[in-house]
Amino acid sequence: MGLPIVQVDAFTDRPFAGNPAAVCVLPEAREEQWMQQVAREMNLSETAFLHPERSGFRLRWFTPVVEVALCGHATLASAHVLWEEGHLPPDAPAEFFTQSGRLTAERRPPWIELDFPATPATPVDPPTGLLDALGIREPRGVGRSRFDYLVEVASEDEVRRLTPNFSALERVEARGVMVTSRASTAGFDFVSRFFGPQSGINEDPATGSAHCTLGPYWCSRLNKTTLTAYQASPRGGVVRVDVRGARVGLGGQAVTVLRGELL
Repeated sequence: MGLPIVQVDAFTDRPFAGNPAAVCVLPEAREEQWMQQVAREMNLSETAFLHPERSGFRLRWFTPVVEVALCGHATLASAHVLWEEGHLPPDAPAEFFTQSGRLTAERRPPWIELDFPATPATPVDPPTGLLDALGIREPRGVGRSRFDYLVEVASEDEVRRLTPNFSALERVEARGVMVTSRASTAGFDFVSRFFGPQSGINEDPATGSAHCTLGPYWCSRLNKTTLTAYQASPRGGVVRVDVRGARVGLGGQAVTVLRGELL
């Protein structure tokens, strides 16, 4: 008998937008090499693997080339699958044990809210090659979080027009790079894009974990703790951000687009 695998578009309320993730709920732990091979086969920005552990589920995330320590959209997708496929009652919170500690998800229809650690950025000088690779001449600020670089630019239009040199950007030592600005589109506080050729993903469509950095960053600049963000990738993604000191609430929606079986 095969193993079910589900593909979910996360941080969107419609199919073929947001960020696709594959979710595989396992009866027990599997070896790391097998999980990496499945993630390479799925060829999505992340494939999530879960199995029961203690009061919840052990959760691991893999890009096609590497395991990552924190991933928002595949956690959102995992919670969505646990409820939709009957692994959890609709009103029960989802509890995950991960490389980044205990994470939770709660249903607040039509939204799902994740509780994640904040990963604030510290101001730094841009490393050699970063701005050239992005094609940015005059950043408003550069920071470094636990995982990524953050670059602020002057306008939403500049964020949307970026065409990075991914070969050059891959040489920057970080999981990825987020570029952000205040939003000019009505209904949003800030916009961003996320580039991760270092992790095998040139542009990630909607990056929940990046908002663990972007949330605190814009909280201090806009003097508000609850923000609505748009990730301006070609697929687009909407993230509600609630900054709570050392934690960040990430709100998003999810849509199942495919169900299959690993043989």
